[in-house]
Amino acid sequence: MSLDPRALLRQLYDVAVARALPGRVLAAHLPTPPKGRTLVLGAGKAGAAMAQALEAAWPADAPLSGLVITRYGHIPDGWRPRRLEVVEAAHPVPDAAGLAASARLLAMTRGLTTDDLVICLISGGGSALLSLPAPGLTLADKQAVNRALLNSGAAIGEMNCVRKHLSAIKGGRLAAACAPARLLTIAISDVPGDEPAVIASGPTVADATTCADALAICRRYRIELPPAAVAGLGSGAFETPKPADFAQAGHEFVMLATPQMSLEAAAEAARVQGLAAYILSDEIEGESRVVGGLHAALARAVARRGQPFARPCVILSGGETTVTVDPARPAGKGGRATEFLLGCALALQGEPGVYALAADTDGIDGVGPHAGALLTPTSLGRARALGLNPQALLDGHDSASFFAPLGDLLVPGPTHTNVNDFRALLII
Repeated sequence: MSLDPRALLRQLYDVAVARALPGRVLAAHLPTPPKGRTLVLGAGKAGAAMAQALEAAWPADAPLSGLVITRYGHIPDGWRPRRLEVVEAAHPVPDAAGLAASARLLAMTRGLTTDDLVICLISGGGSALLSLPAPGLTLADKQAVNRALLNSGAAIGEMNCVRKHLSAIKGGRLAAACAPARLLTIAISDVPGDEPAVIASGPTVADATTCADALAICRRYRIELPPAAVAGLGSGAFETPKPADFAQAGHEFVMLATPQMSLEAAAEAARVQGLAAYILSDEIEGESRVVGGLHAALARAVARRGQPFARPCVILSGGETTVTVDPARPAGKGGRATEFLLGCALALQGEPGVYALAADTDGIDGVGPHAGALLTPTSLGRARALGLNPQALLDGHDSASFFAPLGDLLVPGPTHTNVNDFRALLII
């Protein structure tokens, strides 16, 4: 079999991203216009692309207005909204632009009637972009807690439990504000398990977690909370709407794209190339370097013994790994994807015939300009020839500095969607 491993892996990433693009799949899920007005509210890295798709599909003679918040630089090139407003704000740590936009978005729900329709466009990143804090908290409070959570190693569900309870808009509060209008949420999942209440901290979904849960998570990860947060969580004043509160509301929730859908699209693309393809899971969590080592062990077993899969093959996985950073030790450049790959590289030690790609489907791995990187059997040798110390770079959470000099960083730019981590191992 003659193939270019790098080109194949990049193709599989591109196919996975394409399956999750709103412009391809959103129109089929739109309802007919209501008797009253249609208000569009949204937040997330895919927010602008979802708004673009909705504007294009919505009848020209039907009323349409609203506000969508997206990350800086995530508005599709050349698109200018005609009927909807799109505001850019910071992610993953919220800023004043997100705070102001969130307050305006929530205010738009005033005066809605039973004749009106609210369409909420929700995607990953929406939690940081919907940054309106609970009463008594400031933007600085939210920023400090968010930074601590991001560096703690907490799973996404745990982080979002805390975020919901410190918010004036997440954890079902936006849905409560939309009453009595009909509510349709269209979401792109970026979380393991595709749990609606976790995506962007579930602004339109009832929350089964409690203030006590949020406090326990903060204690577990030693997250320092401002006094107003401790008081609000301790007293229950920051409690979120529960499932019973929405039991008769009749809210609709549509899952537009998920990690599993994208992995299945990539698997089919591999099979078209004559390769067997296997999906491990779309829900893999854990420390990035550890998950990288486990993937390496599987690839090594395939390469050396043909177990549990025969070579050549592609092994795919998704989910959201974590990088735990010591706050007392400055971290370098990198993110979940490149840290996964460097952990994988050190475990493989140049195993012949094993190639890998790991990247975030939103086009940004952490806070750098890269989405991830490519790993080849020669990566460790080439890096050491340049004088790089792979283990030291991994220990310093500086994985991007390993791949950059090799020319192996993947830099597609913002993709305008987000179904989280994409990982592909090619064993030939």
